[in-house]
Order: sequence, then structure tokens, then C-alpha cells
Amino acid sequence: MRCRSLILALLTLSLLPALGQAQQAVYVHAGHLLDVDGGQWLVDHAILIRGQRIESVAPASELERPSDAEFLDLRDAWVLPGLVDLHTHLTGGPQLHGYQGLSYSTPRLALLGAAHAKQTLEAGFTTVRNVGAGGYTDVALRDAIRAGDVPGPRLQVSGPALGITGGHCDSNLLPPEINEPAAGVADGPWAVRAKVREVIKFGADVIKVCATGGVLSKGTSVGAQQYTLEEMQAIVEEAHRRGRKVAAHAHGTEGIKAAIRAGVDSVEHASLIDDEGIRLARENGTYLVLDIYVSTYILGEGEAAGILPESLEKERIVGQAQRDSFRRAHAAGVQVGYGTDAGVYPHGGNAKQFAYMVEYGMTPLEAIRSATIEAASLMGWEDRIGSLDPGKLADLIAVGADPLNDVTVLEKVDFVMKDGQVFKDKR
Repeated sequence: MRCRSLILALLTLSLLPALGQAQQAVYVHAGHLLDVDGGQWLVDHAILIRGQRIESVAPASELERPSDAEFLDLRDAWVLPGLVDLHTHLTGGPQLHGYQGLSYSTPRLALLGAAHAKQTLEAGFTTVRNVGAGGYTDVALRDAIRAGDVPGPRLQVSGPALGITGGHCDSNLLPPEINEPAAGVADGPWAVRAKVREVIKFGADVIKVCATGGVLSKGTSVGAQQYTLEEMQAIVEEAHRRGRKVAAHAHGTEGIKAAIRAGVDSVEHASLIDDEGIRLARENGTYLVLDIYVSTYILGEGEAAGILPESLEKERIVGQAQRDSFRRAHAAGVQVGYGTDAGVYPHGGNAKQFAYMVEYGMTPLEAIRSATIEAASLMGWEDRIGSLDPGKLADLIAVGADPLNDVTVLEKVDFVMKDGQVFKDKR
């Protein structure tokens, strides 16, 4: 026993020098640094980073550069916090539309997700929510990114989305003799409680529920409510008890209001929301995540990508209505988060939505806030992401012009850092 203790003591002593080493310092000199809370550019400022986190932010003339720090010269750039997309499908893509997607195996989708994660990170989105993925492929992707196996954004994932039999989140492209329901299908209050427990067991960070029909599903009415209020209340109660937030896919008016009354944390799409729904969202602090760019892709390129005629017709019903709803909701003071439905259109184009948000009523700063501090708040990660403040994770991006003058410059990100590590530098 004494011999074993001696060996352990020697091993511990041998590790002490490594354990005592200071974390690598990085000194970033930014020509313009966006204070998203204050809504202004901080000119000629510096950020000192140690390890994964920001240690200090101050005017460059006042923040001393440590002798051992790596120096990153962004004096000719506009520097912002890493962006957040609240509604993505990383293990999906436009090559999966219609019947084409039936040929993709679960392992193939997971590998596809790794490629899409890299594209998304390099587009400046350092954090995303993945809301809906078969086979828990998004759980595997999240864990691979955490382990450093593949590059990608920080993820919150849902695994399979919960939905009714034959609803938007079921598998409706196959004939009855091949009856393969989607993994998230559950009907009735106790069954949906069990399904929430199941997806959490297998790794879900957030619960995605399909409250109404959808555009890209076969045989569903886009405006029709699917889950009942009682079922959604059971889902929300079970999820919140387990510390998970709930994101509800809902296009239709009554389904949106039922989801809000049930206590969901965000309504995704919210295309046909009425004035009562807007009032309920504002009063309950429910976020709306309206993907108002994607209609341009669906109606412009969707047919060539294999989107079914039925789905194209449904998009013609909700596309412009959703944009009008966005304008009304924002004007009414509803909290709006940035979510794009990337995967319906090619990944890496997540920033295309900023221009649409500005066109439909937001200022560029408000649009950027929706993808930074507002998104961080919805995810419950306001203590770690969303702004460039000391103590937060060192996620930052840089562009070559002022996005408060022209928000489309965010579509061409030159520099991306996540967790203090540079993943892209094309300055």
C-alpha cells in the first residue's frame, strides 16, 4: 500500500507544473467593437482573452498587452459577438426535400450534419439551436463538436420533434404497408409526457413540439392545430420540470395561441398569428422566432430542389403573411429571436435573413440584438454568450464594414472565433 501511495504522490508532483500553467492569452485590438447592450461602437478597443473566456475589455490605450499574449490585429474591422441562430436543422438540407430524403440513412445524415456545422460556424454563427432531427443525429453532432472531433457551433438540440400521428412531425411519405412513424410521435397527455422523458433520456437540451400543420409535410393543413391544449400543457409541464425549454412549431392562428397558453418558451414560424396571439405573446414573455427569409428560397428555388407541389402551394399561403406578422409583432413589442430554418435552404446562408428583418421593421441594431442578446436569453445562456463582456465565452466575429449602416455585410464574415479559438480568418 505504501508503494502505491508513493507512486501516486510522484505522479501528482509530475503533473503540478502543467496544472499550474496559465491559460494562453489572446489580445484582440478592434478598430470598432459593438456594445450590443448600449447600442454603440466602441472605437479602438481591446479584448483580453484567457482560455475560452473574455477576461477584460477596455480602450486599447488602457489595456496592457501581456508579453506572452497572441496578438490579433482587427483594427480595420468591425467586431461583433458571435451570432446565434435559434432554428436550424443541421442534419438536414435542401438535398433531402420531398421523396429524395428517403434514401438517406441515419449515419449519412449525421455525417452531413458535420459538414453543415462547419459551414454554419464559418458563416459567423457560433451558437445554434437544432430543433428537430431524426435518429438523435443532432445529439451525436453536439457531442462531437464538444469533444473537438469536428468544428461547429455550440449547440442546443432537441432530437426528434414531438408530433401527433400523421401530423407535421410524423413520416407521411410512405404507404400504409410500410408504417414507420417518426420517433417523436405520441398521442395523449400521458404518452407525450413519456415522450418528453424519452428524448431527454437520449440527450435533448430543448423540446420541440409540432402544434400545427406545416409547409413541408405531406398531407397536413398548414393552419390546422394538431396537438390539443391539454397535450401541450402536459409537454410543457414535463419539460419545465426537467429544466428544458419548449419550442413550438406553429403556423396556424389557433395552434399558436394554444401553444402560448400552454406555456411554451418560443413559437417558431408564427405565420398566421392574430392580434390576440400577439397580445398573449407579449403578456407571457413568449418569444416569436419567425424565419422570414426562407420563403424566398422555397418559392424561388424549391421546385428545382424537389419540394412537393403541395408544399409550394402552402408556402404561397403563409410566406407573405408571416412577414406581415413579423412587422406587427415587432411593432407591438413582442420579443423576437433570430431563427432561419436553415436546412430548408443551404447551410451557411443564415445571415441572409438580417436584411429581411430590417425591411420588415427592425433597425439593423435590433436585428443584430435578436441574434445575440435576445437569442442568448431565450436559450438561457445569457451568462455565457450574446455580448462581448468579461466572463463570457470568447465568441466574436469581424466584418469589413459597418453592419449598422448596411446589415448585409454580415453575409460576408471575414473572421470567426469561438471559445477563444480562431476558426476562420480571411482578412
